[in-house]
Amino acid sequence: MSPLPQAELVRSSLQLYRYLLRCCRRLPPGPVQQHYRHAIRQSFKVHADEDDPERIQQIIKRAIEDADWVMNK
Repeated sequence: MSPLPQAELVRSSLQLYRYLLRCCRRLPPGPVQQHYRHAIRQSFKVHADEDDPERIQQIIKRAIEDADWVMNK
């Protein structure tokens, strides 16, 4: 089960970015939420020049799995 029900609809990097920020809203406010929001922004910037569709899908899949792990932690 994914952290939010819309996980299966994520197909692009922008959709992933929005999805992960929505997941962050469900975390306790404060340093934990700020840490993950910062990590999401940094990761988005690092992978912004990625143009291989297969690699992008791998990144999306892994990010959703990681978000699931964080939300269940």
